[in-house]
Amino acid sequence: MKAELLVCRGALAVAFAGLLVAGVYAQDPTPQQQDAQSDKKDIRQDKKDLANDRADRNADQRDINKDKRDLTKDRTDRNADQRDINHDKSDLAKDRADRNADQRDVNRDKNQLARDDAKYGANSAQANADRKDLRADRADRNKDQRGINKDKVDLAKDRGDRNADQRDINHDKTDLAKDGADRNKDQKDINKDKRGLHKDRKDLRRDRRGHK
Repeated sequence: MKAELLVCRGALAVAFAGLLVAGVYAQDPTPQQQDAQSDKKDIRQDKKDLANDRADRNADQRDINKDKRDLTKDRTDRNADQRDINHDKSDLAKDRADRNADQRDVNRDKNQLARDDAKYGANSAQANADRKDLRADRADRNKDQRGINKDKVDLAKDRGDRNADQRDINHDKTDLAKDGADRNKDQKDINKDKRGLHKDRKDLRRDRRGHK
């Protein structure tokens, strides 16, 4: 009985010693285990970096797409303003030609009125007809002058709009270049993150094989 008790106690002592050794090993990982844990940590960090860089790249791509839309719209507006400017110039040239022709008519009417006043008298039918023509030609000349003034205002406004659109175009080009550079940098970071992730996974596989 005492022998069996001694054997049982011995077995328990061996088992307890085994547990202590296992606990020591569990608390003190081997270099291979430490390397594997470090590799896992690196992999988790690589995944986070990759996700962040992809998000940045996608945001930059959306900015690029918006810049392209803005650039297209501003170019369309600039071209429309340039057409308005060309139209204003044509109107201005036509109204100036009409105003000059009306002024010549006014000058001719004045000369004719002076001749008819001298020849027939100020109250003659000829002089009255000349005065009527003179009033009509002056009205036409004044109307053309108002048209010229309006054309000048329109031309100045359209030039201002065209210049503002051109500044927007230049700004869009700058934004597009900057966002393109940012997108390319993010893509390079993504490629770098992928290489790092691939290397860390390779290290983890190697450390696990070494541990086994």
